Amino acid sequence: MAGNRYSVVAMLLHWAIAIAVIVNWRIAESAEHLPDAERGAVMANHFALGMAILLLSLVRIGWRLIHKPPPLNPALKAWEAKLAKVMHAAFYVLLIGLPLLGWIGISGYDFAINMYGIVWPILPVGFGQETGHELLELHATLATIMLALVALHILGSIKHMVVDKDGNLWRMLPFGTPKG
Repeated sequence: MAGNRYSVVAMLLHWAIAIAVIVNWRIAESAEHLPDAERGAVMANHFALGMAILLLSLVRIGWRLIHKPPPLNPALKAWEAKLAKVMHAAFYVLLIGLPLLGWIGISGYDFAINMYGIVWPILPVGFGQETGHELLELHATLATIMLALVALHILGSIKHMVVDKDGNLWRMLPFGTPKG
């Protein structure tokens, strides 16, 4: 049923953000053991993509506020519906918070972010590299939490498709048949 499916714009934003988050994680991981000069060049891509994720996430939140998402499948158990709402809220907090925290932390290094030609200025944070480093460590810890949530989200989708066979995944894809 079309009324149980997200809009095409919501789908595009969901998948673009999902792919960008995974790519950005891999970029950061690939830079971890590089020499400083090479790490800086790779991490510049991580910073740029992080800010793109921030912008896409803000657009997605704006879209969601204007375009009501489809209702949850009424066949969901109460705990599943609650978990879905908590997971969505956590994702939005992290999708906004992680890039902002990274930007604040990098500003402690007096480093501006160049997002594909658009320069995000150094924030007037009033602290130096030591605090910036601590904030970036927090950023990394929260990113690990984000990855755990992504894994749980994927496992939940698999559970709904394989165990429940409720067609829940089709709500976020332009094909297939959502139920409920």
